[in-house]
Amino acid sequence: MTNRRSRTESPRSHELPHHRAILEGTDWASLATVCGTGGSLPTALARFIDPDPVVRTAAVDDALREVTHQNTIYEATVPVACYVAAVLHHPVIAAGDSGTDAGMPPHRPTVVRLLEWLGDTAYDADDECVAISERHCGEGFLDEDREMRAFRELRPALFSAVRPLLDHDDAQVRDAAFVAAVPLAEHPALATHRAELVGHARRLLATGTDRHHRDRALDAMKAWGHDTGDLENADDIAARERYARLKAERDSWWAADGTGGYSESPPF
Repeated sequence: MTNRRSRTESPRSHELPHHRAILEGTDWASLATVCGTGGSLPTALARFIDPDPVVRTAAVDDALREVTHQNTIYEATVPVACYVAAVLHHPVIAAGDSGTDAGMPPHRPTVVRLLEWLGDTAYDADDECVAISERHCGEGFLDEDREMRAFRELRPALFSAVRPLLDHDDAQVRDAAFVAAVPLAEHPALATHRAELVGHARRLLATGTDRHHRDRALDAMKAWGHDTGDLENADDIAARERYARLKAERDSWWAADGTGGYSESPPF
């Protein structure tokens, strides 16, 4: 982020600006994105709350594509994340989407897509990613990567927007909110909320079948010191064994400096 007006001011720990203030108070054209600057972002972001679900779907695709590439946090990522979190409870988005409106095929509601992006981005800036980067770049990595540092500082405010959706009537929304909340809750100020998230993890694991969601829930519980033996089903055990096997193969390949008998990089 720059130090000019282009930088959206960091909110206090649990406070997000109004979505309109974020949209109008950010100099988007000065912020780096995947392929240039964010000059086109205000138009796309404003359409997130368009009454037409077709317009909303296209706008989400257009805007999030600008800040989503190779697990990178860009200059424009933080204000986009602020805006996404700020509109999660907007009446248009809270009302949900109809998969048949205007001839649209079935799709994930806008709120679910926004939660998924927030979660994916939070995982790209989580403690594990920082540790990996510090191993490769040195312990001062976060001092240099201002964008990732800014996103990590924003986590309490993002969590405050995601948290109410953990009890949403729609299981699809609840699960997406949980997956987004887990990496956000790594922030030290949110440590007391992890016990609450364990309850949501247990509920997800009791009923959910999505592989990605189950993996996130199991990983979170293990990281927080909880035994998951009574929560794992046969598919979870098979997936865990497969992941361990792939990790062992990958570690073996890297230990041989990429030349340990493989004609090409392992397919994982």
